[in-house]
Amino acid sequence: MPKSRIRKKADYTPPPAKQASNIKLTSNTWVAPVMLAMFLIGLAWIVVFYVTDGSLPIDALDNWNIVVGFGFIAAGFGVSTQWK
Repeated sequence: MPKSRIRKKADYTPPPAKQASNIKLTSNTWVAPVMLAMFLIGLAWIVVFYVTDGSLPIDALDNWNIVVGFGFIAAGFGVSTQWK
């Protein structure tokens, strides 16, 4: 049986490098403090609601205070998507 021809593949040549000035690898300086602040505010809101038996932070909201606390935590997760 005859041997098949060996095909030589072209060597890989990487694309030209992009300029480093166009690429921003660091996140904005406001992201981490705002994210942590949102997490802590949400946690504190829920803790204060439970410790005071629902009379604080806003008495008129009643059990919706839990939703407000989790809303702050969700906003913290939303801000965390800006982290690079």
